[in-house]
Amino acid sequence: MRAAEQKSNSEKFVTAAVAARAVRPGDTVDFGFSAGFADLMDEAIADRREELTDVTIRGGLVIGDRIRTVESDPEQKAFHYVSWHIGDTERKLQSKGLVSFLPMILRYVPYYFRHGDLRCDVACVPVSTPDADGFFGLGISNFAWRAILESARTVIFEVNEHYPTLHGVDGSHRVHVSEADFVVEGPHAPLPTRSYPEPSKEEIRIAQHVLSCIPNGATLSLGVGGVPFTVAKMVAESELMNIGCHTGTLSDAFLAIHRAGKLTNSKKAIDTGLSTWNLATGSAEFYEWLREEPDIFRPDSVDYVHDPARIAQMKNVVSINGGVEVDLLGQENAESNGHRQLSGTGGQLDFLEGAFRSDGGKGFICMKSTYTRKDGSKKSSITAQITPGSVVSAPRALVQYVATEYGVANLAGKTVPDRARSLIAIAHPDFREELTQAAISAGLIK
Repeated sequence: MRAAEQKSNSEKFVTAAVAARAVRPGDTVDFGFSAGFADLMDEAIADRREELTDVTIRGGLVIGDRIRTVESDPEQKAFHYVSWHIGDTERKLQSKGLVSFLPMILRYVPYYFRHGDLRCDVACVPVSTPDADGFFGLGISNFAWRAILESARTVIFEVNEHYPTLHGVDGSHRVHVSEADFVVEGPHAPLPTRSYPEPSKEEIRIAQHVLSCIPNGATLSLGVGGVPFTVAKMVAESELMNIGCHTGTLSDAFLAIHRAGKLTNSKKAIDTGLSTWNLATGSAEFYEWLREEPDIFRPDSVDYVHDPARIAQMKNVVSINGGVEVDLLGQENAESNGHRQLSGTGGQLDFLEGAFRSDGGKGFICMKSTYTRKDGSKKSSITAQITPGSVVSAPRALVQYVATEYGVANLAGKTVPDRARSLIAIAHPDFREELTQAAISAGLIK
């Protein structure tokens, strides 16, 4: 446990403005991940922009309305923002040239800090209201905070009065006042929420294909997006029972399964009876669920939750994620459009590998067979090759199942020609002949 500078607990409680004085020119400051964001410290550090230079602000998947440090300094004299994973807010800033992307596999973030590849000078850790013993919960974003704060020069806890007071299992989701140099309190806006529109007919069909592959007692890992959410709703309405949760992001998808009485976690070989997750984001009702039933969850660090070896200890793990495109070799791009970064690799590789290694496990890449370009034309999501400049998020050897509205292609154990044929079979009919000719020209099939 990191020992902070020796102060009495009462001395550590200061205003955000006082805590922000800990930031020095040239520092790197970590703000966290997703809905777990240090809003008060963001604003207080932004207010020091005339005094600071060359400060790197680091965060990821931010879904709040703004990042004040970045927006206050468009010329980037004081602040430069680095993202682990491009979220809604960062995407807007990226279009203005105000965001740099840091490629990585999410579970490796703690190792970057422990091995000295990255440093954190000031950690702004969003926490819940403390208990009588001085323990704070890590709210809705455990992320990699344990590794980050242990390596930081200065640790600032920012108390968000809206966070559920989850502490996890054996302290897996809590920190102590003794680990902080400063504790900041103040009013916050309600937690940012995420909702999903009604699914399209294509998403419904994809979800139906995936649902048919899920057995009783399956442990689900659900990515964000329309298809995973639709699958969860279908699971809730199905005859399936004793579903488990071991996922990077907990969301309303699992709340739907819980309300149907099916989220028992009883078949999990590890964390039996508990829903395991690293991040949580959803509706106001979802956050209330976390507050009301804290004892049914195991939130933990990203290197615990995303560890493929740990995931593989459980049977029938079904991982469901979205993709941008898959080529005829089975390579998948989940995060970019040419050189433009859309999101990030995140934990997709972690759960693909974990599901692959699980007894009875299945890893799905789900996508509509076509998407519409800006000019209104349609493009196939099954492609002869990944779009030039785009990222290969998952190598062909790790992509197991690909699902579109036209079916599911199982690529495991298939040769290159068989892979190409299987993928063409689930492409949109309008593009199958074109893809077949491209495969023949490339020598993939005869």
